[in-house]
Amino acid sequence: MNAGWREIGDRVFVRRHRELDLNCGLVVGEGACLVVDTRSHLGEGRALAEAVRAVTPHPWTVVNTHAHHDHCFGNAAFRPAAVWAHRGCAAMLADTAEQQRAAVVHDLLAAGDPAAELVATAPVDLPDHLVDDAAALDVGGRTVSLRYLGRGHTGADLVVAVDDVLFAGDLVEEGAPPAMEDAYPLEWPATLTALLAMVLGPVVPGHGALVDEAFVAAQRDELAELARLLTGHHDLSSGPFDEDTRRMAAGRVYGRRPRSADLGGA
Repeated sequence: MNAGWREIGDRVFVRRHRELDLNCGLVVGEGACLVVDTRSHLGEGRALAEAVRAVTPHPWTVVNTHAHHDHCFGNAAFRPAAVWAHRGCAAMLADTAEQQRAAVVHDLLAAGDPAAELVATAPVDLPDHLVDDAAALDVGGRTVSLRYLGRGHTGADLVVAVDDVLFAGDLVEEGAPPAMEDAYPLEWPATLTALLAMVLGPVVPGHGALVDEAFVAAQRDELAELARLLTGHHDLSSGPFDEDTRRMAAGRVYGRRPRSADLGGA
């Protein structure tokens, strides 16, 4: 293992960070490499770039799996390289970056975390190589597939596949419930069904430990049960995940913050 990287396939690495339990990926080819996600601010992005250089000196290309700050606010550390993402990811980042920044900085300041200043000053560097449905990148003679499978964690999540390894971004979450703030809860199960058809080996979630096909299928089934409850306006006082997650999902479906009655309360 070099600089925190774990090799999970032939020259395919994952680096799991203490901060937010975030995973970043690295694919190394002949004379080129690809980095999956860039962390939360320029300092973290630079640290990730240094970690890549501990493995390979080759020029890099970057992929952002989606538009949340912890996956893309480090982009500037990798310029002038190409940064790939779904077209909707770039649009979402342009629209929401400052709102995201304000919310994250507020929470970090409340926790007394010095990273607040780093997030506050992070440059927002938009992806400039945009995918609609699919793209195939040549990374030093290795084919890396970028696929948009449908709405789920956000409206514009990309998955990254190389050989038998799949980087799922936050379409798959290990160690915490799926995050619903920008999610499409009724569509997410079908997106994971499409993702399951691509699984050939290890799956790297956006956060948490490496998972497998059975884990993804189980999470898909939980999301499908949640969607069933939401579609039928059933009692949500119990069900998959925790109450806060169910409440957030209900808000996304009903278009407002749900009342306690929506969750089966008084």
